[in-house]
Amino acid sequence: MKVKIEESWQKVLEDFFDGEEFARLADFVRSEYLSKIVYPKPQDLFRAFNETPFNQVKVVILGQDPYHNPNQAHGLAFSVPKGQEAPPSLKNIFKEICDEIPDAATCKMDESEKTDLSRWAKQGVFLLNAVLTVVRNRPTSHAGKGWEEFTDYVIKTLSDKRENVVFMLWGSFARSKKGLIDKNKHLILESPHPSPLSASRGFFGNKHFLRANEYLKKHGVEPIDW
Repeated sequence: MKVKIEESWQKVLEDFFDGEEFARLADFVRSEYLSKIVYPKPQDLFRAFNETPFNQVKVVILGQDPYHNPNQAHGLAFSVPKGQEAPPSLKNIFKEICDEIPDAATCKMDESEKTDLSRWAKQGVFLLNAVLTVVRNRPTSHAGKGWEEFTDYVIKTLSDKRENVVFMLWGSFARSKKGLIDKNKHLILESPHPSPLSASRGFFGNKHFLRANEYLKKHGVEPIDW
């Protein structure tokens, strides 16, 4: 199946796109967009892939599914468009960054500007949700419909075909994907989720952003200006 997605991703994922599993998923997603209000907009469905080509991925941050309220989801995990208030988890991500790296770009930006994380995506931060679509006001409504098989394939493909990528796994759901990643080739960083329900139990102080940059520099890769 021909999918509108960045060329390098199209090449490494074409076997999955050509399979029956993806055909069933595509049929389901198409029917949901036609019959319900689904986020993100169709043109943003593969935005994480289009912003961060396969060979440019330095860091993977794994989310669960898109924001389900209006005007928030735009195809990048944890990110919301400029002008939208940062959701609680994103506020906690910013807090941790500024505690670790006070001179990071995020810490110098106006509140209304910094919520759009495409600036990270353009530097090689792959902001992947395990499920790429959601029905308005119905969190996890598209879980178990086939997206997880696709994104598991994506994670394993990155692990198999790339080296020295940093995988940030926050919370039990993300950490359940650890088995897809070769820890001998990549850096896996785990902690509780940045949600207000769990951030104080180990997300704050995890030093993931510093540790990611140290690892990238050690392997001759330009670090991220968080």
